[in-house]
Amino acid sequence: MDDKKLLMIFVKNPEKGKVKTRLAASVGNDKAYNIYIKLLEYTIETAGRVRADKQIWYSSFIDENDGFGGEGFEKKLQFGNDLGKRMSNAFRHGFDEGYGKIVIIGSDCPGLTNDIAEKAFRELESYDAVIGPSEDGGYYLLGMNRYYPGLFRQIEWSTEVVMKETVSKFEENNLSFTKLEKLNDIDTLRDLEKSDFI
Repeated sequence: MDDKKLLMIFVKNPEKGKVKTRLAASVGNDKAYNIYIKLLEYTIETAGRVRADKQIWYSSFIDENDGFGGEGFEKKLQFGNDLGKRMSNAFRHGFDEGYGKIVIIGSDCPGLTNDIAEKAFRELESYDAVIGPSEDGGYYLLGMNRYYPGLFRQIEWSTEVVMKETVSKFEENNLSFTKLEKLNDIDTLRDLEKSDFI
């Protein structure tokens, strides 16, 4: 059972005006929406090459006909009143299903590769947790080999201290952990300009 691996992709349902809002403030809703779709397509294509079971977790509703994922991707609905609760519930669900190693990623990191995701799973053979730091102070990937609900409590989500506070939670819970390379999420015009994604 411990060898069963799960890659969870957390996504916002692609609705114009509701995705990449900080980016949209600079480039407009249409362009921000198109960039989000490209990021989503890239993330799911990348995930498709990872040797693990895959689940797409939607923020609002499950769209069976959106063309994302296809065969080999299970579709789930996020639940909980903030991002931490939603991620915590997804991890708990995955471990309840019998997975031994679970990695979660978002859908806005064009530097993420299948090799990085595979490395995260390998690190979970030696560590309790693995984290991929983002340049903005958050993280683009989190992996665990057991359910640690405390990692998601009392975190200031969507701020520059998410990574720092999460590392503090690792230490408070006496978890061994390792960090992956730092990557850049695309949330703002500055992020987009630093990236060669578009």
